[in-house]
Formats: sequence, structure tokens, C-alpha cells
Amino acid sequence: MKRFSSPCTLGAIVSLAVALPAQAQVCQAASSARVPVVVELYTSEGCNSCPPADRWLSTLKDRPDVLAAAFHVDYWDRLGWKDRFASSRYTERQAQLQVADGARSSYTPQVRVNGADWRRWPELPAGSAAASVKVALQRDGDQVELRVQPVASDERRLALWWAALEDDHVSDVKAGENSGVRLHHDHVVRQYGRLEPWRGPLVQRIAVPARGDDGRALRVLAVVTDARTGATVQAVQLRCGG
Repeated sequence: MKRFSSPCTLGAIVSLAVALPAQAQVCQAASSARVPVVVELYTSEGCNSCPPADRWLSTLKDRPDVLAAAFHVDYWDRLGWKDRFASSRYTERQAQLQVADGARSSYTPQVRVNGADWRRWPELPAGSAAASVKVALQRDGDQVELRVQPVASDERRLALWWAALEDDHVSDVKAGENSGVRLHHDHVVRQYGRLEPWRGPLVQRIAVPARGDDGRALRVLAVVTDARTGATVQAVQLRCGG
């Protein structure tokens, strides 16, 4: 993990992801002046109450003030249908958050908003706070550089999680609770990672290919949180090409 001690100038980084010429394979994005609403959905293709939540999450694709991620958990896989997007790492993430909440068990579909369990979906919180942290992402080939710059007065310990996301997936489920149903998925988490808590500015490079196994474009979501409370401090999404 590389850190820098002097303030990083982010003004030159545009506020939206901009694709440069294909041969350069470089694009970049920076956070806005306000904190977006970050929505996490814990879901499974084996859960018959999950498709309405999946459909709702898809409606958030064009919301500039909302960033979303769908974590497919694997504990439904043993009940008749194996979800091809599920991972034990996403199940572990949900379980860790459940412990932090003091909840007795995990469930699907579960929606978390800005780090907290949220049972009022499809309603979402109105408005967002002014940001005390700037986040910038830059892709160069299969590497993405993360830059986090708190304002001088923000001395909180910060943490960060990131996810590589895909859209427009379709699955024809042939067994389990959703047998015979065609499911549509967006914001599907295909890779996930996190950084240990730190204070102050930070620069970190992560390996995230520009495209997934089937050639589908991967976009990168980075979410900075308060390390003590888990609340979202800032978030930004990097989309390079189609």
C-alpha cells in the first residue's frame, strides 16, 4: 500500500468516466461534491423472493445519485440450483456485516444502504451529505489506481471496498425455487476486494481486467467507509468503454 503525504490535486480529473483512445487503454473518474447513495443487494438465483429485488436494482442503472452492487450469495446453491454468480466471499461479507449489525442471521433478498440494513426499499433515502473525502480512479490496462484524499480536518480511520460489476446478464433457471423462470441481472459483482483501515491520503493499485471472462465490460465501484461505523463516506464508479 503506497501513501502520499502531500495533498493530491484532483481538480484535473474529470467528474465522469472518460474513455481515451483505445490504444491508450486509460480512463478515469472522480467523486462528486456530495456522497452518493450506495445500495448493496444480497441475492440468489435460488431464492424465489429475490427476483423482485433484482428487478428493482436494475431500475437504478440510470440514477446519477445512486451506485449499486448485487452480491450473489452461495448458501442457496445446495437447495437445487447453483447460482453461477455466487461466491463464498460474498456470503462471508454478508455474514460479517450481520455480526456488526448484531443480527441473528443473514437473509435474502437483503438491501443495505450506505452500510446499514435497509428494509424500506424500493424507497431510498432522500439527499446526501457534502463529501469530506475525494476519491479518484484511473484505469491503465488491467490496473486501476485508487486515490483517496480526505480534507485536512477529517482524521477518521477510513476503510475501502471495491467491486468489479457487470450488467445485462440473463439466466434460465432449470431447478430449485425459481425453476422455469428467466432472470435478468444488473450490477452483478464478479470480483470483490477490500483495504484495511488507514488514516490520511492513500494511493493503491488493484488488478482488475477491463473485461470479464466472456468479453463483457467490467466497471469498477470503489466505496470509502468510516472504519468504525461502516457508513459510506464517499464512492465513485469507473466505466471504460461499452
